[in-house]
Amino acid sequence: MISFHKFISQFQRLYKSRIRRLVLAMTLVALIVFGFQSSSLSAIKSVSIELPLPSSQSIISYKSEEPRKIAVFDPKESEKNGLKEGNFQSPMSLDIENTAENISVSARSEKPKADAIVSADSIKFISPVHQPEKKAKLKRKRMPGMTLQEMNLLLEKSRFSPPLARIAHRHSASDLQILEAKAQILSALPTENDRDLFSPGFRNVSMFKRSYELMEKVLKVYVYTEGDKPIFRQPELKGVYSSEGWFMKQLLASQRFVVKDPSKAHLFYVPFSSSTLRSSFFIPGDHSHDRAIEYLKNYTSMIAGKYPFWNRTGGADHFFAACHDWVPDITVPTMGNSIAAICNADLAVGFVMGRDVSLPETYVKRENNPSPGTGRRATNKRPILAFFAGKMHGYLRPMLVHHWENKYPDMKISGALAKNKTTMTYAEHMKSSKYCICPRGSDVNSPRLVEAILYECVPVIISDNFVPPLFEVLNWETFSVVVLEKDVPRLREILLSIPMKRYSALRTAGKKVQRHFIWHSQPQRYDLFHMVLHSIWLSRVLQQF
Repeated sequence: MISFHKFISQFQRLYKSRIRRLVLAMTLVALIVFGFQSSSLSAIKSVSIELPLPSSQSIISYKSEEPRKIAVFDPKESEKNGLKEGNFQSPMSLDIENTAENISVSARSEKPKADAIVSADSIKFISPVHQPEKKAKLKRKRMPGMTLQEMNLLLEKSRFSPPLARIAHRHSASDLQILEAKAQILSALPTENDRDLFSPGFRNVSMFKRSYELMEKVLKVYVYTEGDKPIFRQPELKGVYSSEGWFMKQLLASQRFVVKDPSKAHLFYVPFSSSTLRSSFFIPGDHSHDRAIEYLKNYTSMIAGKYPFWNRTGGADHFFAACHDWVPDITVPTMGNSIAAICNADLAVGFVMGRDVSLPETYVKRENNPSPGTGRRATNKRPILAFFAGKMHGYLRPMLVHHWENKYPDMKISGALAKNKTTMTYAEHMKSSKYCICPRGSDVNSPRLVEAILYECVPVIISDNFVPPLFEVLNWETFSVVVLEKDVPRLREILLSIPMKRYSALRTAGKKVQRHFIWHSQPQRYDLFHMVLHSIWLSRVLQQF
């Protein structure tokens, strides 16, 4: 028998030439494939791109080819490069790196765009080109209406949830001050009766007061000076969107909170007017938001290239205050990680509980005196059980009027009031009513809510998934009633089931919290300006990133 070693040697001599040819062929194939991939990747790296991300809350960074460069979409430059919007999609996967030279790309739901590279030293603000575009509007989530108790649970859950976007960065001196403030707020000693504040009107009056005191002592805000007027740093002080204007005006004038050195800031304010932005890009018959989105995207790209602060946290320590209805549509794609103080606080359309702030919508008639009147009228002089009058915006108001107009003498539910001297005014109706109905219109928010509180009329909120103003600190169960939209046919039954003792407590609590919903020409402690700023501060303190 042939030994094993002889068998192996004979096999090698017989097939040696064939094995060599096979190995050579495989090597040639591998070299060809590798060369093709290398040339493809080098072509891909020659342009800067934005990738569509799976979530509007996530952040991804990639290392720049050259230091301090930023991707900005410029239609003219893209035409030179033979690129068009949305015609390029990269198969590359990018790793997150913690480096000062990184470029942060905000999550967006739109298609990827090929962008031109512009150096930070020579970057200029690019106004969007007016051309036919697809409408960009956030899709409303399908979710059942939530009671106040369910919203309370959602708020508590958000404070113990992992961060929305974990960004690796070194803690600055400002970050350490925030951490110290957080420890002091969470360990605040309980106070049962406070002389300055109405304790039942707050979730935790001890924590609020300690947080407020620390805000007054510690908080520093840097206001970006970039951007042209009237969109930036020119507040509108009258009308239904005036809340954003009065907040802007009073923060810009604040010597206590505003700091000129951005390295000392805890928060960064992007001071744009949403109402002016809307009017600047409005084209009759075209309700697309894409031009405004592009405008804000270019702006955030510009400040990210000029300063290191946006990229450091992905914009999570930045904030804006805006009151126009379609603010979520234009800011979620561009500033999706920033703190949004907005009037349209809709959980179904981009509002993030525990991070964003519900900005009270106020209707200011006179620039020189933003403080409205109040309605001091006894209960026995309020014969109307429930009052609503207004335009038929949205789907809910027509349903409300259909069910309750002219059904009962004490239910004054109708469309807009006729303006004549023989009928009661809108304010007189509120002052004569026990409950003021605050239904949603085209969107969830309405100035009626603040008006009801100021006229000492218990607000009845009918707007599913609307987060009431200053929700993170105020206990809305003590001075309001929430009715789900599906229960509109039972409205009278629900209101009559509230005992008179409970109604009196609601009305008394509403009077006690009035001061927190009033603008003053010169800000006062615990007024609306300070309450909104405090909620933004508290969001920054409790955030994890």
